[in-house]
Amino acid sequence: MPESHDPLRSLFQEAASTGRSRAHCVPVSAVTERGDRARRHRVAALAAVACLVFAGGTAAAVTLLPERPHPSVPATPGPSKPSPTPPRTGTPRPTSTAESSAVPTSTSSRGTSDGTSATPTQPPTQPPTTQLSSTRLP
Repeated sequence: MPESHDPLRSLFQEAASTGRSRAHCVPVSAVTERGDRARRHRVAALAAVACLVFAGGTAAAVTLLPERPHPSVPATPGPSKPSPTPPRTGTPRPTSTAESSAVPTSTSSRGTSDGTSATPTQPPTQPPTTQLSSTRLP
């Protein structure tokens, strides 16, 4: 079938030939630069979204938690309980030099019929004594 002479068709063919003659390849560096720019924009957008999600989660957690948690106790051993005191007898104990030089913090005017105070007192703790052995090493 012979092609008819269409004026529109001839205009399109003329535009195509002009475009082919002016077309040229873009340098590789320009293409790489556009790709890098697009990648930077995507990373910046992702970082902004991550910051917004983190801020929103933190704000939600602060509003939903009723109060701040109490600080936890450190995992160190606490003070040991004092050993029970032996029953007091009528004989006075010998006093040490540290005990005699200590200044009493309070005095009690109340006493019992036998002359001792009504408040119980703790006996001073003395450091344990060690015995040195007389073994010789070869």
